[in-house]
Amino acid sequence: MPELPEVETVMRGLSAVLAGRRIVRAEVRREGMRFPFPPGLKERLEGRRVLGFRRRGKYILMRLEGGESVLIHLGMSGRMVARRAGAPPAPRFGPQGAASDARGGTAPPDAHEHLVIETEDGMRIGFVDPRRFGCVDLVPTAEEDRHRLLRGLGPEPLDDSFTPEVLSAALAGRRTSIKAALLDQRVVAGLGNIYACEALFRAGISPRRAAHTIPGERAARLVSAIKAVLEESIRAGGSSLRDYVRADGEIGAFQERFAVYGREGQRCERCPGPPRCRGGIRRIVQAGRSTFYCPLTQR
Repeated sequence: MPELPEVETVMRGLSAVLAGRRIVRAEVRREGMRFPFPPGLKERLEGRRVLGFRRRGKYILMRLEGGESVLIHLGMSGRMVARRAGAPPAPRFGPQGAASDARGGTAPPDAHEHLVIETEDGMRIGFVDPRRFGCVDLVPTAEEDRHRLLRGLGPEPLDDSFTPEVLSAALAGRRTSIKAALLDQRVVAGLGNIYACEALFRAGISPRRAAHTIPGERAARLVSAIKAVLEESIRAGGSSLRDYVRADGEIGAFQERFAVYGREGQRCERCPGPPRCRGGIRRIVQAGRSTFYCPLTQR
């Protein structure tokens, strides 16, 4: 699933081609995805100008004139594809690099495109989601944070308000592992499996450590690491794993900088070598998710 840096990158790509433009045509190709599209979605989009964008956690909010916002979640495999109206679609790429559908077979580039909008200056944006775990909804702009999918989210990790004190308070008394706590969107919004692993490595904290032992100096290290890894990934355009590509069709590059994620058995950048290091980076499963860490340098 795209995490905060990927969603931020997609949002910026959409803003570049949609902000200030008027939607002249909308096409709704199915009744919904994870849940039904809002009634009259086509009519409520057409003729309205896009005022701007906001990201909240892993959600994109496209603000329209008239005081309404389009809430978008990309789900597991969703992507926003931008191109000139009338231009041939670019191929979509799956894990093996070939155009594929959700079952691994070949599929035309426009397959699984469930919502299309076109602007007055000829841009066409399609929401493609083979697995249909994504969603689209409409919410009054003034009530965005009260939407049922947003109201329980924790602080934005890149905001100044996300401090060691805030994280410490959220973790106090929690007996779960710190890795599991970081994946709880009520603790911090937008952080997912990849960046939790990377941030814990940078902070020198074991993913197995109980969350209630983090408040204090460890929390300060962890907040700094979370902000740094997210900012670096955004600058790199996110991490291109599985189905994620940017709205312009380009891929992100942060996966080339992973310190631990996906590197089971390899040496980490702090490795002292044998005999102290035995086995390199390890992979364990926590709450059904793969965790990668260095048992020697993360405590």
